[in-house]
Amino acid sequence: MPKTLPDPVVIVLAAGQGTRFRASGGQVHKLDAALAGLPVLQHVIRAVTASGLPWHVVHHASGAGMGDSIAAGINATVDAPGWLILPGDLPLVTPHSLRCVAQALATYTVVVPHWQQHRGHPVGFSAACRDALMQLSGEMGAASVVRHYRTSNEVLDLALHDRGIITDIDTVADLAGAESLLASRSRPSR
Repeated sequence: MPKTLPDPVVIVLAAGQGTRFRASGGQVHKLDAALAGLPVLQHVIRAVTASGLPWHVVHHASGAGMGDSIAAGINATVDAPGWLILPGDLPLVTPHSLRCVAQALATYTVVVPHWQQHRGHPVGFSAACRDALMQLSGEMGAASVVRHYRTSNEVLDLALHDRGIITDIDTVADLAGAESLLASRSRPSR
């Protein structure tokens, strides 16, 4: 029987300031904003939990940027066999999408999910990316790591049928749009 590799860890990024959301009229941090009666971040954590994958939430990082948050998450889970980097403001991502990225990561060094030609999250990284991810800092995320592995054809662009992988909450209007999408998901089809 082949040995089963441990699952990658989902790193939920929740350390950002959410300034665009407040600038758009938001009264609370975007991750605390109510969506269908629950905070945005709680929707993300529910999806991650339902995926069955291990996870870690980054609430604080040494800097304010996405690179700092990613590095903090990798440092906190340094022995993981890989990571799925998931911003905490994607409340409609499905557990199925998380599992699809994790499964593809067993074969590829980097997995970038897409919905209708739009790049989304979570982006998956194997353990081969550990050092590069730990060195990230500032506002830039892991795009440089993806570019590096793309040059050696080690990146899978994975098409998913989940608009939730691109539906982030940056403004009050985004929150209203997510509320509509969530409501349409729960309506019975005819």
